[in-house]
Amino acid sequence: MIASDTIHLAIRNLRQAKLRTALTTMGVAIGIASLAGMVSLGVGLQEQLVGRFLDSGLFDVITVMPQTSSLGRAFGGRAGGGRRDRAPAPPPATAAEPAARPLDDQAMSEFLKLPDIKDASPNIVVPVQVTYGAVSEFTAARGVPLSSADEGVFRTPKYGAFFANDTDHACLLMLDLAKRLTTGDPKDLIGHDLTIGYASVGNDGSPVGFGMPTLVKQVQAAYRIAGIVEREPGPGAIAGPGLSGVMLPLAQARAIDAIVVTGVQQLLHPNGTTKTFTSATVRVRRAQSTKDVEDRVKAMGFSAFSISDALDQAKRAFVLLDILLSLIGSIALAVSSLGIVNTMVMSILERTREIGIMKAIGGSDVDIRRIFLVEASAIGILGGLTGVVLGWAVGRVINFGANWYIESQGGTTGNLFSLPLWLVSGAIAFSWLVSLAAGVYPATRAARLDPIQALRHD
Repeated sequence: MIASDTIHLAIRNLRQAKLRTALTTMGVAIGIASLAGMVSLGVGLQEQLVGRFLDSGLFDVITVMPQTSSLGRAFGGRAGGGRRDRAPAPPPATAAEPAARPLDDQAMSEFLKLPDIKDASPNIVVPVQVTYGAVSEFTAARGVPLSSADEGVFRTPKYGAFFANDTDHACLLMLDLAKRLTTGDPKDLIGHDLTIGYASVGNDGSPVGFGMPTLVKQVQAAYRIAGIVEREPGPGAIAGPGLSGVMLPLAQARAIDAIVVTGVQQLLHPNGTTKTFTSATVRVRRAQSTKDVEDRVKAMGFSAFSISDALDQAKRAFVLLDILLSLIGSIALAVSSLGIVNTMVMSILERTREIGIMKAIGGSDVDIRRIFLVEASAIGILGGLTGVVLGWAVGRVINFGANWYIESQGGTTGNLFSLPLWLVSGAIAFSWLVSLAAGVYPATRAARLDPIQALRHD
C-alpha cells in the first residue's frame, strides 16, 4: 500500500466519525492550549524581567567602590558624590588583597585604558533644592554622562529628550517629581526653567571658625527642563531608588559637587586638593566581558560588583518555573491522550470487518498499523494547531485585562504572555508525538487481528 492510499484511508476513516474525531481533537487542543499558555506565561515573565534589566543597561555595568576593608578608615565621603579633602594613606596591602586606592579622576583614566571598557564615570549625587513657580522641594541631583543617551531609561524618555551637550544648562526630571511640581500635565514642563539651589563654599576673607576664612552662601541657577524619565536610572544608583529626582549633565554635576556644602569637612577644608568619589560606574562594550573587567578592576585595588551573577540565578529560576508550568500544562494533554486511545479503540471495534477485508486482499500488518498511526498523527497535528491558536487567544484576553488593571493602578504595562516561534513549533511537535504514542496500542491491536475472525465479526 502506497503512502497516498494510507493517508486517504486514514482521512476517510476520520470523516466517518466526525463528532468523535472533533471531540478528541478538541481535547488535544485544550491540552496544548493549557501547555502553551503556561509556558508562554513563564517566557513572558522572563522577558519582562530580563527586558527591564536590558533597558536599564545593567548587564554591561560594573559599580566600583574603594575596597570595603579600607572604606571606613580612608574614605569618609558622602554617598554618591565627591569630597574635597586630603585622603589619608590607605592601609598596607596583604598577600590576598591588593593595595587599596582612592577612587579619583586618575582611577577613572586608568579604567578607560582597560580592554573592553566603553566608559567610566564617577557617581555624583548632590543635595539640592528645586523650585518651579511657587513649589519648592528638596531632592538630589545626579550627574549623568552623555554616553548614557542611548541606554536604559534615557533611550526613550517619557517626555522630551536627552541632554544636547555637557555645557547646556539643562536637566531631566523623574516623573514623580514632575507631577509634584505642577498640577497640570507633566509634559508641559518641557522647555521651562527649573531653579536649582544649593549651599556653596565661598571666600570673602571673613573667618568663620578655626581661623578659616570661609563663607557659606546660597547659589541658585536656572536649568531648562529637557526631558522627563519614568523611573530611576539603574546604573550607578548608589543613592538608592527614588532619591535623585533631578539629573544633570555630568560636567554640570561635577561643577556643583566641587563647591557644594554637605558637611563640616567642606567648611574645615574648603581648598582640599584631592578629590575622591564614593563610587563610580564602569560600562563594558559587551555583556560577556563584564566578569573579566570586574576581576581587573578588583586587581587594581578597588571593590567591584555587577548583577550578572544575580541575573544568571534569575534565569535558572525561570527555567525551573518553565519546567513546572510545563508539567502542569501537560496534565491536560495526558488526559486528552486517553481520549485518543479511546477513539482509536472504538474505531477498531467499528471497523473490525473492514480490517479483515483489507487483510484478506493482501493488506499487511504494517499497512494496518500505519493507517491507525496516520489517524492519530492527524488528530495530534490538528489539535496542536488549534491549541496554539486557542492558547494565544486566551493569553491575549488575559494580557489585556491584566494590563488594564495595572494601568488603572498607575503601573507599567507589559506583555505577560509571549509565544515565540520555538514554542509554537515545539507545542505542535509535542502534540504530534503524544498523539502518535497514544495511537501505538490501538494500531498494534488492529494489526494483530485475525482476518478470519475479523470477517466473521458483525
